[in-house]
Amino acid sequence: MSTIKDVARLAGVGVGTASRVVSGRGSVAAATAQRVRQAIEQLDFKPSHAARSLLSGTSQMIGVYIPILKGTFYTPILSAIDTELRLTGRHMVVAFGCGDGNARQQAVEGIDFLLERGCDGLIVMSNALMEDDLTALGAKQKNIVMLNHFFPSMAQQCFTADHLRGGVLAAKALIERGHRHIAIISGSADAPDNAARMDGFLSEMKKNNISQNKIVMEHSDFSPEGGFAAAQKILASGHRFTALFCANDEMAVGALAYFQQSGISVPSQISVMGYDDTHSAAYSAPQLTSVHIPWREITTNALRCLLNQCYGQAQPVQKSFPVSVTWRSSVLQLEPQLKSLE
Repeated sequence: MSTIKDVARLAGVGVGTASRVVSGRGSVAAATAQRVRQAIEQLDFKPSHAARSLLSGTSQMIGVYIPILKGTFYTPILSAIDTELRLTGRHMVVAFGCGDGNARQQAVEGIDFLLERGCDGLIVMSNALMEDDLTALGAKQKNIVMLNHFFPSMAQQCFTADHLRGGVLAAKALIERGHRHIAIISGSADAPDNAARMDGFLSEMKKNNISQNKIVMEHSDFSPEGGFAAAQKILASGHRFTALFCANDEMAVGALAYFQQSGISVPSQISVMGYDDTHSAAYSAPQLTSVHIPWREITTNALRCLLNQCYGQAQPVQKSFPVSVTWRSSVLQLEPQLKSLE
């Protein structure tokens, strides 16, 4: 197996110069760097993780904190991070909420766990964290990026979507298809992203003169089990509705399961709309119309921002992420006679 000394010898440079080319840190003349890269290719040299760490003085590890390790929402996000890191020879360490503390305490402990293990930078996804929690990290805060949360003190390190716009688009989609009596399964009331999409949805309803008494809402926990139970409560309430908006796809899938168990046909009797447009939306029965949040693009750009900060890279970073609606078969266009009955 070739070593860095073999690469240096073939390229006609010192080991230090070859090491700077491998690590990407330090100045090397373009022609010299090209000779080193050609030697690397010719020798099929692959530096070990330990060697890269020694060369760069870093762990070459990025920590990722997520609130919970289950469901279909977080898996694509973790996959996107892992894929991008492997392309650069780096690795991911994951921590998630556990223990007896509340969500905020679990997030703080998860961040501490990742930092204690020497991660060069962190990607953090938690609605429970407060600005004070990040300020307490001192200089380490500069090597943290936030997913799906916004803090004014670190605005350039926060990557999220316009959830207010997402809620507006969901309401517009149902209104344009003739729905006026609406049910909602909301997520946690104290989650800022959920509050934004609910504000957008309800403001668009009000803008179209749809009164609050035509809307019934149940709060749940973003899980399929929560969606199932909330759908049951909404039906038991006796409130008449033609469409159900769920604040994420997992709750929508749970609601679909309850409706199927109860003999209610979707969309011919009730239309159902989700949010996030996760992988499960395309494979539910029926396939789920959902607000598309470009999570992969958000995640990839957050990671690039972090790699730029931690390793002196200069990858392009995007901050604007358009929100749209992905139409599938779970939302029905109401016939004129049905609209008139309302």
